[in-house]
Amino acid sequence: MDVKAQEKQNESIRQKMLDVRQMRIAECPSDSPWIRPVRIHYQHDGKERDWDVVRAHDGVSIIVFNTTRKKLVLVKQFRPAFFYTFLPEKHGSVDLERYPPTLGVTLELCAGIIDKDKPHVEIARDELREECGYDAPAEAFKYVTTFSYVSTASFKNSLYYVEVTDEMHTYPGGGAASEGELIEVVELSIPEVREYIESKEVQSPPCLLYGVTWFLANKPEHCS
Repeated sequence: MDVKAQEKQNESIRQKMLDVRQMRIAECPSDSPWIRPVRIHYQHDGKERDWDVVRAHDGVSIIVFNTTRKKLVLVKQFRPAFFYTFLPEKHGSVDLERYPPTLGVTLELCAGIIDKDKPHVEIARDELREECGYDAPAEAFKYVTTFSYVSTASFKNSLYYVEVTDEMHTYPGGGAASEGELIEVVELSIPEVREYIESKEVQSPPCLLYGVTWFLANKPEHCS
């Protein structure tokens, strides 16, 4: 693993990641390939009820631990959905000086949506190569659990754990350029990870918190 090359790539990706311009908020089209909103009408305890739900693609997430460097491998990227949590609920142009793109950068597990007809572990392998640059065999992946998101989002996420070494870092990582992905690879030591998840507010989805907590509870040999 060429650490200097990785740092240089990360610096380039950070600059491109924050190059967000001319953003505006509009209605979501009904033919979106990514989400499908519906309203569920039902009776519950003898009362008429409604519940609005957004159906999204199922996905995989991977807890990645580099045994050579004794660090968890995570990713950073600009997430428009997370950025939207900081914006006023109105349509139109976004003031990117008042709301800088840095607000939308999240720290996450390596992950991806299930949009291919192949075993989930193979999709996890693909995401590990594309995002983090590691090529690990399918048998190195340990299935942890599958959990579902509730409230207004409806999809399942399958969580895996994999241990990698510097020698497995044979791809550039950084995401699939053909899909416009800009992903920074981040390595955190165990003390750094503990400090992050114990902070007052984290810029991460729940699956990172669950994945890191699972790692700390189930891999004590790597946490001392």
